[in-house]
Amino acid sequence: MVAFKKTMMIAATAGMAFAATADARDLRIASGAPPAHPSNGFLYKPFAEYLPEESNGSLGTIELGTEVVGLGQMKDALQTGLVDVGNLLPLYFPAELPNFALAGELSLSGRDAHAMGAALTEYTVNCEMCQQELSDFGIVYLGSGSSDQYALLTRTPVSTADDVAGLRLRSGGAPYARWAEHFGATPVSVSVLDTFEAMSQGTIDGSMASIGDLLAFRLIELVEHVTLIPLGTYFSTSNMTVAQPTWASLSEEDRAAMARAANKANADMTQRWGYDFPQIAREQALEAGITIEEAAPEFVEAATQFAVDDRVAAAEISAERFDMDDAAERVEEFVRLIEKWEAISEELDHDKDAITQRVWDEVWSKVDFSTYGS
Repeated sequence: MVAFKKTMMIAATAGMAFAATADARDLRIASGAPPAHPSNGFLYKPFAEYLPEESNGSLGTIELGTEVVGLGQMKDALQTGLVDVGNLLPLYFPAELPNFALAGELSLSGRDAHAMGAALTEYTVNCEMCQQELSDFGIVYLGSGSSDQYALLTRTPVSTADDVAGLRLRSGGAPYARWAEHFGATPVSVSVLDTFEAMSQGTIDGSMASIGDLLAFRLIELVEHVTLIPLGTYFSTSNMTVAQPTWASLSEEDRAAMARAANKANADMTQRWGYDFPQIAREQALEAGITIEEAAPEFVEAATQFAVDDRVAAAEISAERFDMDDAAERVEEFVRLIEKWEAISEELDHDKDAITQRVWDEVWSKVDFSTYGS
């Protein structure tokens, strides 16, 4: 009898475990980026590990590769339900996401990767107009990340403004286009996924991008010179974008679990994209014979001043293009948040785990997940 009872208890326990596993819900997730890019291995793969832990097994994931959905198709994939959680780049859709577009217009202000990701996260979560436009778009926002400071990746040496004049440079957005035009270059709108082909065919002479693109997009085979100059960071991202129907179907507890998992993964990606990956790329670039050098001091000074002056242009453009009467005030608020998080990042010695916790304390812990994203 004792043996029978013991057998029944084991069977019951196994049955409960099976039921819990069977009840777990797998969400379809997609980074939209190639395997070498930080948003793949250091954003979505960690998220896939964190989510079951944070949800106590309630939520799992199924990862979809770029053969199913790439960055260019992410909007449609989220809005049609093909993807539950995807990596959306808002600058691809400025007319539909003007508040994100405004933040993206300030890309040249970026210096510290962790600070920029945190600043945009706090700004977006607490901005009523931002939340409304995201809702109208059919998505829910769960944080941002940032690259390192962009550099000039070219085939010809660049040291002064005169060296830039006449070059055709791949631009990832309007602020970079303004920068190029200001210094006499021609900005060319090319998807980051097509940079290698455009450069190999001579359509462009180089790219304004993270040095990590040398590895992520094989540019190490084409680039001969890297010029370090203040070009801001790419932080206008919605790393963990949830399809609204998916979000609406989740319990409050599972929504909070997703936010915790996303907050950790966002910091992981920023650490990789903004710090670790650039260092790896730098080392491999030098081994490949690529020249890496600082721009001439007068060029650095001119670029730094242009980034400050461009904030006015960003406000004016948003006010005119999107009929945003308070654009100047929004720019001022965002710059304040950049300064706040730069100070925090410095205080925490740019420590990833410490910044992850601070973002949770300062932003996500204050969110009511019963209504957020509704």
